[in-house]
Amino acid sequence: MTLRRPTRLSAEGLGGQVASLRHEVRISAPAETVWSVVTHPESIPEWFPGIESCTVNGNIRIIKTRAGMEMAEEILTNDPLLHRFVYRITSSLYKFHLGTIDVIELGENDSLCVYSTTAEPDVLALIIAGGTKDALVEIKRLAEESIKE
Repeated sequence: MTLRRPTRLSAEGLGGQVASLRHEVRISAPAETVWSVVTHPESIPEWFPGIESCTVNGNIRIIKTRAGMEMAEEILTNDPLLHRFVYRITSSLYKFHLGTIDVIELGENDSLCVYSTTAEPDVLALIIAGGTKDALVEIKRLAEESIKE
């Protein structure tokens, strides 16, 4: 797993700068298998730590954390050809948030899963980034276990 240092991106209207972080993990499974883990918006409690449950209505997903907090997310892209899932948290806690999961085929039974987070305020980006790192561990486990069955 590779951790990239936070970078500061200029963003007009967002106080000038936002935190952007990226984690990635190589997975011994076909890209389609990895994609099947993340493409279903309602599956997030299975692989993102701290999320107890969620409901999905159209392109809106409401997640409920183990602490009982509910947050709305808008699903912007769920592209089966690019293997890209993009969402934004619309909760008032965030001035801006964008989460992107990309699944990249490297070869037969060899994939790269990249989870990027851009957010303001910075501290919330760092909190989510910790969760995305652990989410990648779970995505890897689920994908690799599914091809063993």
